[in-house]
Amino acid sequence: MEWTAAYFKKRGITTARLDAEVLLAFCLSVDRLFLYLNLDRPLLASERALYRELVRRRAAREPVSLIIGRKEFWSLSFKVVSRVLIPRPDTEILVESVLEEIRSVDNPRILEIGTGSGAVSIVLAKEKSPSEILATDVNLLALKTATENAVSLGQTSIAFFASNLFDAIKPERIFDVICSNPPYIPSSTIPTLDPEINFEPFEALDGGPDGLDVIRAIASGAKDFLKPGGALILEIGPEQEQEARILFEKAGFSEIVVIPDLSGKPRVIKGRLQK
Repeated sequence: MEWTAAYFKKRGITTARLDAEVLLAFCLSVDRLFLYLNLDRPLLASERALYRELVRRRAAREPVSLIIGRKEFWSLSFKVVSRVLIPRPDTEILVESVLEEIRSVDNPRILEIGTGSGAVSIVLAKEKSPSEILATDVNLLALKTATENAVSLGQTSIAFFASNLFDAIKPERIFDVICSNPPYIPSSTIPTLDPEINFEPFEALDGGPDGLDVIRAIASGAKDFLKPGGALILEIGPEQEQEARILFEKAGFSEIVVIPDLSGKPRVIKGRLQK
């Protein structure tokens, strides 16, 4: 474990020690506490061989969550696969914002655009029941993964279906909340990110030249699918607050607020459709 942590550190992995522990615990089918209670336990030859393979994959900068096939979000364990966006802790701010919006709404109708692994919609369904939730994605593998996660976590009432933004949404469908963690990284920034990003779907990251292409499209189209007074809630990049505010205002939203993440950086923007 010490050797692996040092090796990862040399490879530029900032979470070297944690990754070494998580992978070894996964290899042995134990929790991390077990490792510290059994530091003198020798590994079997088969265990060493498996661990070497896991270390090789991580050294190639494959994300730990993809190697072990799971990612925790909102204290729930989600299946994750390559080419489907991995849930991020920052997106819990989006979930909190939606839950606050629907706290006093009976059986709220929610549309999530770009559901990925289904984490946001599944948590919303778990925390606010009953709810009517529609979750879309253009990535068919993402929809398959999201459906499997919903079944495994007991939230089978969510309707998952393929759609590019609002294309497959019937005009008569009106929602209390539309939410999304859209692609918002400027195209020119993506090559500068950590290599782990190469294992995730480009279309779930690339927000166009200024990072706002999808945010702009959602803000523009949302008014046709929100009830008067309904809310649009989107995750944004920390440098996009002012531009996102302007987009929301132009699209007819008022009472615009920006919610920071735990580090104090802008993370979620919420606007209300004028009545």
